[in-house]
Amino acid sequence: MTYRAKIGVIIPSTNVSVERDYVALAPRDVSFHTARIFIENSIDSDEKTADNLRKIREGSAKAAHDVGTCRPDHLIMGMSSETFVGGLKGSIELTKKMEELTGLKVSTGSQATSMILEEIGARRIGVLTPYQPELDGEVERYFDDLGYEMVAMKSLRCPTAVSIAETSDEEILAAVDELAQAGEVDAFVQAGTNLSSWRVADEIERRHGKPHIAINVATLVHALRSLGINDPIEGAGSVFARPAAAA
Repeated sequence: MTYRAKIGVIIPSTNVSVERDYVALAPRDVSFHTARIFIENSIDSDEKTADNLRKIREGSAKAAHDVGTCRPDHLIMGMSSETFVGGLKGSIELTKKMEELTGLKVSTGSQATSMILEEIGARRIGVLTPYQPELDGEVERYFDDLGYEMVAMKSLRCPTAVSIAETSDEEILAAVDELAQAGEVDAFVQAGTNLSSWRVADEIERRHGKPHIAINVATLVHALRSLGINDPIEGAGSVFARPAAAA
């Protein structure tokens, strides 16, 4: 069997979107190999969210060890919440920790979205999340640390981790419409890897004339570029529909 790349992916046990999205979007001969970290399904309070973050921190090393046995070429942290915690400093420390632990280059949602925002020169952003207030604060802190102006944030306040994935395209579009009404932005950003929004990226751009950066697409592209794979990603918005060299 021919592989251009084998990518290890670590996700929470409740996540049903990451694997589906990566397989749908990936260039030919790129494969994904997943390890799961157990978390609770209920996330309807800051306390429950904090407990799940603790479980993710405690389970990351074992998940990285397990998926590492297939000898992947790269590792993706397929959860976004933990990658925003602690702002820019926390994100850098997490990436460094996982790279030292695995000996692999690591892609996270926080660094991947900021990479794309930098490439397109976006400074004013509208952010969509599925989170509770505590995690929203961490997302805002991360973008503040990098000097972005968060014009507006829309939080869906999903009561369970699985229900995040049950958010409809219509609900996503309505949430982004609300963000657009809050003020002029350069781009929309969607956090939360179980919230799959890339399928409506082209419609968002048609409605509002601004790119939509879905976090699962951003992390995939970050990983692919780290491996020297610069293929365009079709159907996920104009930002990703051209080779990296043309960006």
